Amino acid sequence: MSAEAVTLRYDARTISTGLSVAIADGSFTVIVGPNACGKSTLLRALSRLLVPTSGQVILDGREIGERPAKEVARRLGLLPQSAIAPDGITVADLVARGRYPHQSFLRQWSKTDEVAVADAMRATRVDELASRTVDELSGGQRQRVWIAMVLAQETPILLLDEPTTFLDIAHQIELLDLLAELNAQGRTVVAVLHDLNQACRYASHLVAMKDGAIVAEGDPAEIVTAELVEAVFGLPCIVIPDPVAGTPLIVPKGRGRGAGPLARPASS
Repeated sequence: MSAEAVTLRYDARTISTGLSVAIADGSFTVIVGPNACGKSTLLRALSRLLVPTSGQVILDGREIGERPAKEVARRLGLLPQSAIAPDGITVADLVARGRYPHQSFLRQWSKTDEVAVADAMRATRVDELASRTVDELSGGQRQRVWIAMVLAQETPILLLDEPTTFLDIAHQIELLDLLAELNAQGRTVVAVLHDLNQACRYASHLVAMKDGAIVAEGDPAEIVTAELVEAVFGLPCIVIPDPVAGTPLIVPKGRGRGAGPLARPASS
């Protein structure tokens, strides 16, 4: 899929002008950048939630707006940034809604749907929460339920806007490992992430944005430098190899321990 010279706006406010990006089939693409730089807006355009005022989004060789909604929903699954569940809905029922694109007048709920929902809940470790209402869950639990719903959709393309929000570090890595596994199985993954080190570790294709424009894109090992990080985020840093993955690891300079009057006193 791709965006070709799109201009993206909310009413009179223009976010991006003439923006183009190609998402390769089978890639793990991560979009990074400072707050309000247009990351989520781009994802909304790719998912057909936001119609460009000019340019076009292409899915499987056709402009995405020309495709029926259910057809698009069978091709791509979207986890938006702020999903809202209906009051009183149970975890199992919400995850089952991921199967809606596969339903029709002639094709009702089937064993295939049941298996897809069970697999998605097991993969996100929410199967034990199946009978509980979404309202009573913690933020991290709710996020995993929403991800389960997207996985139950069984689409070849996954679009995820800040999927690690509300998750503790262990669940963040667990989720990113799961997405990497799905990517290795052939799914195309596009995610907006705030943690640049996680983005470098998992992405095969990194897109760095600032002020509604793409500043750099490519393999993290080839494009991530201290100069790029400072240009995009305004953060002085050094970039070293990650001791585990070998991918770029961003180490902020900051003040650090022993740098100035706020430093922690040395123990005696």
